[in-house]
Amino acid sequence: MRIPGSILLAAVLTHAAAMAEDGQIQRGPAPGWVVPSELMPVPDDADGLVFVRRQDALIHLDGEGQAQYLGYRMRLLHPNALQAGNISIAWNPASGPPIVHLVKVHRAGETIDVLEKASFEILRREDQLEAAKLDGILTAVLRVPDLRVGDELEVGLTTRVSDPTLGHNDAGLLFLGPSPAPGRYRLGLSWDKGLKPGIRMTPDMAAAARTSNSGVDFSFDNPPMLTPPKDAPARYQWQRIVEFTDFADWAAISRHFAPLYTRAAAIPDGSVLVAEAGRIAAAHPRPLDRAAAALKLVQQDVRYIYVGLGNGNLTPATAEETWQRRYGDCKGKTVLLLGLLARLGIEAEAVLVNNSGADDGLDERLPNAGMFDHVLVRARIDGKVYWLDGTLPPVVPPGTTPALPYRWVLPLTAQGAAIQNLPWRPASRPDEITLFEIDARAGFDQPAQVTNTIIVRGLTGLQQQVQLSGLTAGQLLNAMRQQLLGDAWQTVDDVKWRYDQKAEASVMTIRGTWEVDWDDDGNGGKSLALPGGGFSPPERRVRPADQNQDLPYYNAPDYDCRVTTLRLPSTTGASDWTFKSGYDTHIFGRNYYRAFDVRDGAIRMIRGLRVERQEIDAVSARRDNARIAGFDNSMAWVFYNPEGGGMPDPHRKTVPATYDIDWAADIVPCVSEAAKP
Repeated sequence: MRIPGSILLAAVLTHAAAMAEDGQIQRGPAPGWVVPSELMPVPDDADGLVFVRRQDALIHLDGEGQAQYLGYRMRLLHPNALQAGNISIAWNPASGPPIVHLVKVHRAGETIDVLEKASFEILRREDQLEAAKLDGILTAVLRVPDLRVGDELEVGLTTRVSDPTLGHNDAGLLFLGPSPAPGRYRLGLSWDKGLKPGIRMTPDMAAAARTSNSGVDFSFDNPPMLTPPKDAPARYQWQRIVEFTDFADWAAISRHFAPLYTRAAAIPDGSVLVAEAGRIAAAHPRPLDRAAAALKLVQQDVRYIYVGLGNGNLTPATAEETWQRRYGDCKGKTVLLLGLLARLGIEAEAVLVNNSGADDGLDERLPNAGMFDHVLVRARIDGKVYWLDGTLPPVVPPGTTPALPYRWVLPLTAQGAAIQNLPWRPASRPDEITLFEIDARAGFDQPAQVTNTIIVRGLTGLQQQVQLSGLTAGQLLNAMRQQLLGDAWQTVDDVKWRYDQKAEASVMTIRGTWEVDWDDDGNGGKSLALPGGGFSPPERRVRPADQNQDLPYYNAPDYDCRVTTLRLPSTTGASDWTFKSGYDTHIFGRNYYRAFDVRDGAIRMIRGLRVERQEIDAVSARRDNARIAGFDNSMAWVFYNPEGGGMPDPHRKTVPATYDIDWAADIVPCVSEAAKP
């Protein structure tokens, strides 16, 4: 059930299969295992949107799966709280209809039974169809009429969750959000005899736990707001959470799902897929080329649509079915790819991963299939491991590392595999390189010819590939003119874009003119801040006094490079020019790098930033806090003095110009030599 954001208590369950069949809402009393909490008195000074007199979020495990009860009674204190009267329920009809126990309004001693004159309306459209998702989940809505500030809204309902793929294995979470409204909250987990799951609680929940032979309850009156430790890695932000699972370990999940993928990936003799595999084998003698061709077939010829209908939320459609439909989700594409690779004699397995980036600390969690939201293929070819993702655009080949960063993965094997850590390493190639070539040879008072190239890798580069590959040259030129003209750009004469598969990068080149904003320094002198040449000082890594001061600090991975080449006015010479200093600073686990060079009639500048350590220990952070004052945050100023006097720096670095090397290559001089892997 979805209720307003002011009520932050939630029971988050980890599986919800869906079937495309009609559903209905039933009315009935609350189940016997539900004992509502007592009402909390409303204080005279209550403020905010609502005061929660009682809220119960309870889960019961039985032989049919999970029953979820949500009941609450809250006083509406503010006009914005009237949104609480828009009640919605989402459910899986395959698990049974929701049961509404009551919807009442209490006003000045009067109790109004809302369901006597109003009813839920079932919405039957797929609410995520635009996102290529077919999950069959039904939604019902009720708009409580005549709701007023000062009313108390009371709701009670039960929904069921079961998934035939998981059988009798249940797993999930209960949590109390970090900023609940004032009032009384209760969470509960109970079970029928013999169905007690494994349970793990965060310390704040363990302190509130009341256990019995058939359940565990947690009660909170006016629970305090929680603030996660500032800038700490995600695993330290796991607060007020209860986990439960029937799986003994991660290997049990691996064993449970492996046969589903093995059966679904089997391609029978006589299938058209056998011919497809034969065509690939005939065209590509090398195993890696065969794997790449099979991957491209799945990426390009099978469009992505998430299919959660029937048992499809966790059970993959077969390779044969996916090929016949020519659409599938990550599960369907994975089994199709597994089937083709098997026919090509390539060893491979399905691997569960988390695409949302929420897998930090997964090794500290109870085994739960819901911790993963994606599946891809890991293959062994010529003694090396390669990762293949059929849901990515057809420009992404097999890679020795996954296209997206993962910390923990779960291979699906018949014997059962434990979750595996993928060690993090600093990026070897920049995520983004921005190059400016400013040709000012015509003179200080003339517009400069400018070439701007942007090279983007990773997920952002793939998003650009999807967005830009379908545009005509005219559409792209018009769009960039609309975006750029009127600032530095005076004209945009040409725009070209391509996706460089070898470099795994989106590459856009823009050509036009700038009115260069030279500063007049007097006596004929000029100065200019080169674009992309400066850094803001890093922020201090500190936490409020009430938070753990010894936890590490998190650095989001980043590798950014800016390269600017200024072709000097032809009337000037190299000795007429000076520039700000370069630097090579290592602070807070990052390398800040800048270098200048002047030769061949051009000033060349490179500025790079790369994260070298994903986590910074507290001692190092405190040490680097004291170094911020000495951080060079100067812009990349260059200075012209018509009287000359510039002296060559004996320690200068040889800096390539934008036109000297291929900046989309694997190795570019964007960080210091000491920082390179």
